[in-house]
Amino acid sequence: MHRDHDGAGGRLRRDAPQVRSEVHPPMLDRRRWLKVSATALAGGWAGACASAPTGRLDVPPPWTPLQPVRVSRDRVIRVVAGLRPYRAEGFVVRAERLAGKLLVHNYGHGGGGVTLSWGTAEMAADLVTYGGREGDVAVIGAGAVGLATARLLQRRGRRVTIYARDLPPDTTSNIAGAQWSPSTVSDNLNGPFGHRYERAARLAYRHFQNLVGAGNGVRWIDNYFPRERPPGSGGYSRIRDLFPEGETLEGDEHPFPTRFVRRVATMFIEPHRYLQAVLTDFRIAGGEVVVGEIADLAQLAALDEAVIVNCTGLGARELFGDESLVPIKGQLVVLRPQPGIDYLTVGGGRFSTRGSQYMFPRSDGILLGGTYQRGVETLEPDPGETERILADHGAFFRAMEGKVGSPPVAGA
Repeated sequence: MHRDHDGAGGRLRRDAPQVRSEVHPPMLDRRRWLKVSATALAGGWAGACASAPTGRLDVPPPWTPLQPVRVSRDRVIRVVAGLRPYRAEGFVVRAERLAGKLLVHNYGHGGGGVTLSWGTAEMAADLVTYGGREGDVAVIGAGAVGLATARLLQRRGRRVTIYARDLPPDTTSNIAGAQWSPSTVSDNLNGPFGHRYERAARLAYRHFQNLVGAGNGVRWIDNYFPRERPPGSGGYSRIRDLFPEGETLEGDEHPFPTRFVRRVATMFIEPHRYLQAVLTDFRIAGGEVVVGEIADLAQLAALDEAVIVNCTGLGARELFGDESLVPIKGQLVVLRPQPGIDYLTVGGGRFSTRGSQYMFPRSDGILLGGTYQRGVETLEPDPGETERILADHGAFFRAMEGKVGSPPVAGA
């Protein structure tokens, strides 16, 4: 191992025409906006504006419409894969003793690691605070969960060292799509675990709101769920209130090539910015990083720190013998950035041939997903899945273009 001392280390609306003070134009709601956007793309706003009587505002001011993603093989810049650390029973946050030290576990988040990171970090920090051991803390792992845990312990006055084999940008968390949405966390969200899941989600939601800003790589964005049937709340019923402005749109109320769309607002995390920002904050606060791999419990117990927090994700299977951990492989095709794409899609209705389908626009590329291959251990991308992801998304967005038209894209 070597110690790393390097550094601390809305949409736009056109101006409305002037109207007399006694004229009060109606408010433009979301349904009306989406329908008007589709009309604007198909027929153009010039004709609509030309037909409006002088001195009145009969047509709501136009808004920037949703642009289809341009999907083609020559726009692919990389294909990546990661392994979600999934436990059917849900994540583990508990304490035990190891060679006289306090050992706190915080792992097994499945596909919700980034989303739930600050929530389970706070739960783990509580176990450290009230665990009866003073002194320095070792956090094992530098993904989203490990970094959040380390920062919260610093805020509680502990001196913290992170021990990790990989640092950002080389962690599993860097591959995550990272919309704020705790998915693929457990086989059963009912019963006792459901309450822990809800608590972690609500705690994390509060923390991420404090991080919204370009410097942290966290922002609010509209998230659309295209469906052929009316969508339900599914596994999010416990935390439905954490997805504001939810509504179901049908037919011409939306620009997508499916009958229904569920729209919610959600936070969106860009891991390449966010993880580096948290790591920088950790170092500025006096945190130290040791790069290297801890091979066994004897090596773990030999650390100088009196308290150890295990944030090793899938690594806990080998290090701590937790055979309930199962990898779920996720594969992503990344397109080069496309200006004007500022929304998420999850699902594709009849255009999804198998697996999952989602589009997340990050500043370093547009992510097209994906796969949920349970029990697959390899990180090698599957060429067949790459073809399927491109074909499904290509068909979906071409059909969207056929519905609303294709506006020119600046900088393409």
